[in-house]
Amino acid sequence: MPDQVEDSLLDRRLVFVTGKGGVGKTSTAAAIAELAARSGRRTLVCEMDAKGALADALGASQLRFDPVEVEPDLFAMAMNTEDSLREYLRLFVKVPLIGKIGPLARTFDFVADAAPGVKEILAVGKICHEVKIRSYDLVVVDAEATGHIVAQIGAPKVIRDLVQVGMVRDQTDWMLDILHDPVVTGVAIVTTPEEMPVTETLELVGRLEDETGVAPTTVVANRVLEPWFDDDESCRVVEHLVDHRAELVDQVGRGAGAVLDAARVAEARRAIGDGHLDRLRDSIDVPIVTVPELFTRATGRRVVALVADALEGRI
Repeated sequence: MPDQVEDSLLDRRLVFVTGKGGVGKTSTAAAIAELAARSGRRTLVCEMDAKGALADALGASQLRFDPVEVEPDLFAMAMNTEDSLREYLRLFVKVPLIGKIGPLARTFDFVADAAPGVKEILAVGKICHEVKIRSYDLVVVDAEATGHIVAQIGAPKVIRDLVQVGMVRDQTDWMLDILHDPVVTGVAIVTTPEEMPVTETLELVGRLEDETGVAPTTVVANRVLEPWFDDDESCRVVEHLVDHRAELVDQVGRGAGAVLDAARVAEARRAIGDGHLDRLRDSIDVPIVTVPELFTRATGRRVVALVADALEGRI
């Protein structure tokens, strides 16, 4: 499988980014948004779970429902139930609202817990609305993790199946038109070369299109250790170092032994990771793009910029 997406994610108008917790989903979403902004596209990146990770990644203050420009052409926001409900009532039900709607939002939460897809459709509806009115050239969604993304993206389909006629049915129809158009909507699944993230990625690829009608566009394999040598060279180098370990320690000092041990561990980790990526490539018909391990203690904007550099020209 070529390590490049045939149709650029950046040419779409809506991109969901998901992945198992801890694989770098938020940094990747921010990096994709940064790449779009670099190219002159007016871009919105939205955090769906509002935990604050996106603000940290962008080096911004706390994000709210109203988008803020965090750098030229790049806007960021965080989703929340009360504001999304307020906007839904204003835009679609034509109800003017003044002040807080906390009691209404709490009632809505109670209803949403009993009706699957109701809360999710507000969030997805907000995103699709931004795409529909073309406020931005690209909307990047830092979506829910792999265990919840199917329910999130599939909410309009669930509601459409439950409601056969009326205003709600009409609204889900236009949302589905956006979500099911692969020219408009893409999904990037972030993983790492480890057993559980790869397994969850394989499961999600299988479920996503079947249950939501939205096919995954690409897989971003993050934190991939790149080989220092080809396989034959690697074996010869490791064997040589093992055979001459005592000599090297005598000549250089005990630190040489620690360096050799670390190199062997890194090489073993790389080989195991390659095995997991091979399993991924052999099992899915989705392009895979790799991002190398970033050996840096930097966080936030610096990491996002490095991931964006690694993805540039490949997505």
